[in-house]
Parts: sequence; C-alpha cells; structure tokens
Amino acid sequence: MAAYLSRIFQDLEEVNLENYWPGFKSVAFAFYDSSRVYLFNHPKFKSNQQNNFQTLKRDEQFNGCTLIMYEEYPTAIADLKLYGDYEGLYSILVHELFHGFQYLQGEKRFPNELKGISYPLLKENVELRSQERAMLYRAMLEKNSIKKKNYLNTFIALREKRAANNNDYILYEKLVETIEGPAWYIELKAYAEKSTLEYNAILKKYGQDLIDKYESTSDIRKSCFSSGLAMCLLLDDFLPDWKGSFWNKEETLYDMLKQFSDNYGKIADVTISAETEEAINLVRQNRKKQIENFEQQAGITLYIEGEITVKAFDPMNIVSFKDKLLHKNFIKVRMNNKDYFIQQPAIAYCNGGLLNITKLHLNLKDNPIENSDSLTVDGIGVINGRYKKQEGILHLYVN
Repeated sequence: MAAYLSRIFQDLEEVNLENYWPGFKSVAFAFYDSSRVYLFNHPKFKSNQQNNFQTLKRDEQFNGCTLIMYEEYPTAIADLKLYGDYEGLYSILVHELFHGFQYLQGEKRFPNELKGISYPLLKENVELRSQERAMLYRAMLEKNSIKKKNYLNTFIALREKRAANNNDYILYEKLVETIEGPAWYIELKAYAEKSTLEYNAILKKYGQDLIDKYESTSDIRKSCFSSGLAMCLLLDDFLPDWKGSFWNKEETLYDMLKQFSDNYGKIADVTISAETEEAINLVRQNRKKQIENFEQQAGITLYIEGEITVKAFDPMNIVSFKDKLLHKNFIKVRMNNKDYFIQQPAIAYCNGGLLNITKLHLNLKDNPIENSDSLTVDGIGVINGRYKKQEGILHLYVN
C-alpha cells in the first residue's frame, strides 16, 4: 500500500498541474481505508520521510471522495476501497485537488443542493433534457466544425425551452455543471494521461451518462458532471483560452457556451416518447424500492421524533420519495441543541422544508443502552429524551 501511495505522490511531484489548468496548484490530500488515513502535503503535519505521508486514525470527516477542511486547511480525500485501478485512483484525486484549487480561487458559483433533492419528475422536462444531452454528446464527439455548431445550436434551443418553465431547477443544473464540470474535465485529462485506452474511448466513457436516459433522470446532480465536462470540451473548441478568465466571471459554463450559438431557433411542441415514460416509471419504482428495502431490513428499529434540524448531508447519496428522504451515506443533525453525526443510512421524514425533520428512522445492529432519560446509541452517542418500546420498536422523543 505504501508503495502505491508513494507512486501517486511521486507522480504529482513530477507532473505540472498547470498542464491541466492554468495556475492549478495542489492543496493537501489524503487517502483512507476503514481505519487509517494517509495524509500528504498538509502544513500542520510532518510527513514520514520514508513514505512522504502521515498516518492518522480515521474519523468521521473522512467520508466519500470530496474536499474537506481538515485542521482548517483544504484537503482532497479519496476512499481507497472505491478504486481498484491506479488510473482511477490517481484521476479522482486530481479531480478533488481541483476542488481545492477552486476553493483557493474563491469560487462562489455553488448550487442550492436542496433544489437537487426536490427536483421534480416532469415528463416534458425529462424528454427535452434527454434530447439536449444527446445533442451535447454528439457535439462533444463531432470533428466537423459545421456539424458541431449545428448540434450546439440544437442543444441551446432545447435548454432554453426547458428554462422557460423550470428556470430555478435549470439554474441548479447550470451551477452544478460549473462546479463539477471543470473537475471532471481535469479528471478526464488525468485519466487519459495514465490510461492505455485511446482518447476517443475515454471521451465516450466519461460522456456515457449523457445518453443514458435512466441514469440522467435518476440522479440529476451526478448527470450534470458529464454535461459540464462536455461544455468544457466545447469551450476548448470555440474559445481555447477560456480558462484564463474563468475565475473572474459570474457566468456559468452554459452562459459562456451560449454566446457561440447563433440562430438556435425555438423548439415546437414536445412528444413524450415511450422511453421517457419508461425511464420515469423506473426511477419512481427504484426510489420506492430503496426506501422499502431499508424499512424491511433486519435489526433494531429506532424512531427519533421531535424537533430535528439537518446540519449537513451528502447530496450525492440521497433518495427522495414522497415525504421521505433516504440518506444512504450519512446525515448530521441537531437535536436538543447538540449536533449528532449519523454515519449510517437513515430515513428522514420532512415537514416545512427539507432541513426540518419530524422523524428520523434508524436501523441499529445493537440495542442502545437505556438510561432513565436518554438512549446511548453505538456510534452516535447519548441522545436525551423520553422513550418507549412498542412491539419491539424503540421510539425516542426529543425536545
């Protein structure tokens, strides 16, 4: 393992990150497994001279592949168990390092993640969105400049029609594309540098979500990664030096690209295809099934009810169905004026906004310790409140 991590460190030492993006500089970074963290390049920690990293005990901050503020310094993190190949691990790290670079640049074009969770399944929007993503995919791969421009014009026309009725949600898409698209663009470059695949095959690999109607409908946020990537590649074609002034703009990637479209016209009435109907039905069924599977899991059921406020969540791992939100990875909540980090799947029942929870459903492996005025839940802590058992189910009521 040490040799593997040292190879990445050495590659990052040798590569000029500015080949990926002008001015690109590395922040701290870390890999982690189930128990340990391997931390590199952090100003508050001295690295082991032999291994170039500091080994630490893993804590709750290390979840997913993302950017965190570790010891008050931006730190890109990657989960070792998620990647079995070197090019995949290397490229996701470069992706997250770019998010660190965005932080250093003062990037502010972040989306309201609640819009992504509440994104509606409307037939016309799904149909138009699928068509526009197909145009974007064709434009990304097209070599002929005239055909590329025609595909771009059609893409713009389709998106403008969607925006006429769903502007708040289109803004959400545009902002996710602007934040995540460049990171995927950088990841693709890093992957291509290490992979033995031909570049066109890599483009298709990274752009596959653009033409997968089910995937792009089931996970709106993730689907914006590939559309943002395609826009970056198209900007390379139409405005090769676009990255130089990227940080000085309030415009989204879409706004920047739109200026190169002319005479895009208007889209007539939309016919909903059978594929769109099927995709929407499958998404609804899948969401319902994931909720039901959680509810039917073996274990000790604990319901926590009362005033519960969401403090943090993983927008990439939430399933929404009716009034229930399944947080598949983690959720951080405030109860009784105290914050609790719940590092396990949980269903939140919401009322009056997605951040206000009336009931939280947990499936526990071990019985909590029952105290006179609280429950001690393994991995979560002591939660004050009155409780009762009813048909083998624990109900905890917090203030």
